[in-house]
Amino acid sequence: MTHRAIAIDGPSGAGKSTLAKAIAKELGFLYVDTGAIYRTVGLAALQRNVSPADEPAVLALLPSLVITSGYGEDGLQHMYLQGEDVTEAIRQHAVSDAASQVSAIPGVRAYLLEMQRRFAAEHDVIMDGRDIGTVVLPGAQVKVFLTADPPDRAQRRYEELLARGQTADFDTVLADVEARDYRDTHRAAAPLKQAEDAILLDTTGLPFEESRALLLTLVKEKLAL
Repeated sequence: MTHRAIAIDGPSGAGKSTLAKAIAKELGFLYVDTGAIYRTVGLAALQRNVSPADEPAVLALLPSLVITSGYGEDGLQHMYLQGEDVTEAIRQHAVSDAASQVSAIPGVRAYLLEMQRRFAAEHDVIMDGRDIGTVVLPGAQVKVFLTADPPDRAQRRYEELLARGQTADFDTVLADVEARDYRDTHRAAAPLKQAEDAILLDTTGLPFEESRALLLTLVKEKLAL
């Protein structure tokens, strides 16, 4: 049986995860947050006092890590590090920056690639990240490049952090978003870019429901649902 795959790529804060979860629920697909996997590696580095930018140290750390994921009754992906549920811990602002740095390391991307592809081989999936349509699932039936302008994405991230009870400063969040954009688009390993056959969807200024409706319509048309 050939499983169907929807690949959603785009910069940090574009709404990929939120929209992908909604579409997955609507279609009965498995949602795979690949960013959560990189965040788990970033968290592991921070917990072990390893600089996320220290490539040799991060690579030396990988064999000792036991990273798994599972799906709870809520249908959402939970990440586990050495058996501990770190789903909430990986959403800390410091972990976002660490994830961006470790994801730029070619050896880390290669190490995690098979884990990501295994999901798509076993399920109908909607997978979001930075290089899903270009590297992880180049044969995906639907490819979307989801974006929004930096201030818009920073505002979403700022509100998300406040909602989680974390301290945040908008200007700092915006600077971090712009710095992450630069790293993601300029890294040597699988840089963030729109796949040639991906459809561009810009959600700048759009409320969630409108963005969801646009994405769902696009996906249904491509899959002839």
